[in-house]
Amino acid sequence: QVQLQESGPGLVKASQTLSLTCTISGGSITTNDYYWTWIRQPPGKGLEWIGYTPNNGNPSYSPPLKSRTSISRDTSKNQFTLQLSSVTPEDTAVYYCATSRFKRSVGALNAWGQGTLVTVSS
Repeated sequence: QVQLQESGPGLVKASQTLSLTCTISGGSITTNDYYWTWIRQPPGKGLEWIGYTPNNGNPSYSPPLKSRTSISRDTSKNQFTLQLSSVTPEDTAVYYCATSRFKRSVGALNAWGQGTLVTVSS
């Protein structure tokens, strides 16, 4: 079964870039029909979809975040990464990586990492 684990700094200064890595085990990032997704949950708020990368193709991003977001694959390490630039304290959230097959909606995500809290300091 697929297992995911987020890693990266838990504290980022405002105006800098938030960088996280999701490591995949029990599956391959190159498997057809899989989508590798980043989700976040700010304190006291609901889940927010950030974007995804397919196994082979271009990533897709939430429109409000598109200009600041980059999601990429590293097939040699079986990982995918998130970079969110120009962060503000409003970007403070628990960040999750997750995956789905065939469907790209949040509701279709069936394997999640445990999440990692990233705090943006002003």
